Amino acid sequence: MNLHDTPLLSARALGFAHPGAAGAWALRDIDLDLHAGEVVAIVGESGSGKSTLLNLLAGRLAPRTGRVDYRGADLHALPEAERRRLARTEWGFVEQNPADGLRMNTSAGANIGERLMALGERRYDTLRAAGADWMQRVELDPARIDDSPRAFSGGMRQRLQIARNLVTHPRLVLMDEPTSGLDVSVQARLLDLIRVLVARLRLSALIVTHDLGVARLLAHRTVVMQAGRIVEQGLTDRVLDDPRHPYTQLLVASVVTP
Repeated sequence: MNLHDTPLLSARALGFAHPGAAGAWALRDIDLDLHAGEVVAIVGESGSGKSTLLNLLAGRLAPRTGRVDYRGADLHALPEAERRRLARTEWGFVEQNPADGLRMNTSAGANIGERLMALGERRYDTLRAAGADWMQRVELDPARIDDSPRAFSGGMRQRLQIARNLVTHPRLVLMDEPTSGLDVSVQARLLDLIRVLVARLRLSALIVTHDLGVARLLAHRTVVMQAGRIVEQGLTDRVLDDPRHPYTQLLVASVVTP
């Protein structure tokens, strides 16, 4: 990673207000860079604007002010068809609730193969082989390739959603609280899986989390949000071991203090 290169994804002076919010800003003055091969965690308490920021960066919401650039081009100036193509091929988005990121009425294999079909693959044997291969990579039994996600546990659904997103080898993956609501032991296995896959595939990733342990394990850099603004950002170890902003200090203290 060369921080002097053009960022893969960047935000400048980004602002957003929800419609009908009587002028209240959900986000203000957001500046953020993500470089190729980098993992950045966005942390903060509930309501700080983390998920709203992620959806702006993914092109799912349009900013009120500022802009988001992907590979040097204004994301929101791209035609809608091009943004949809990016979402199906070059990008992955792992939802907090895996049911929101999966087609629950189709098989596990079809969920994975659908992304490859967006790249033009039509051969059934190739799609099925890729589905089985990726199920194995995310520690799901390939013999269950024809099972519906409804038959899977929450942790298994999340692993299936990760397989669905990574099968196209995207440049960028955005994850919204990927371990939320899972048992501690399931969280640990899932985090280890994400860490290994991100490193092996050399992915760029943005990960929203309220868990500072997730940031420490996965992220090169950490961004701290409070009330819709970034109050601190930097190398993860520095931010978590030597926080400068009072809010970051409170976040860190809330983890280490019984």
